[in-house]
Amino acid sequence: MKNFTINQKVAITASILGLIDSAYLLFIKLTHNQAMCLPGLGDCWTVNNSQYSEILGIPVSALGIAAYLIIFVLLVGKKYLPFPEIILDQLIFGATFAGFIYSFYLTYLEIAVIKAVCPFCVVSALLMTTLFVCTLLRLVQNRGDYILSLEEKNG
Repeated sequence: MKNFTINQKVAITASILGLIDSAYLLFIKLTHNQAMCLPGLGDCWTVNNSQYSEILGIPVSALGIAAYLIIFVLLVGKKYLPFPEIILDQLIFGATFAGFIYSFYLTYLEIAVIKAVCPFCVVSALLMTTLFVCTLLRLVQNRGDYILSLEEKNG
């Protein structure tokens, strides 16, 4: 991670931690191991077994793994993928924005509907928020470069 900016390092770290967090939640879901929910620290078990913990039979934590993995690959692969940087930045922005909105929705469900809060879900929401903010900052910082590259293409 030697050639990455601080912003990129934070984003890459957040995506790795999000991947680990989501994998932990998936492991709890698949093994039905309530002890792994850390008794006395929120109510992970209730949230992870609610009707909102799956979409079409797919655990939300598995979707989290996919999202964090895609974001990680796009962040790290920017130097290796055969796409213009502006396209990759926009893909990362789209993925983190969708993840941020969905995390916000899930947090609302925990508080208002399920009436239980999973600390691991909160960690995931904070990590996705961090990714979204890092991506937004990168887009704002590089907006001049994007405008120049568009002007060069259009003559």
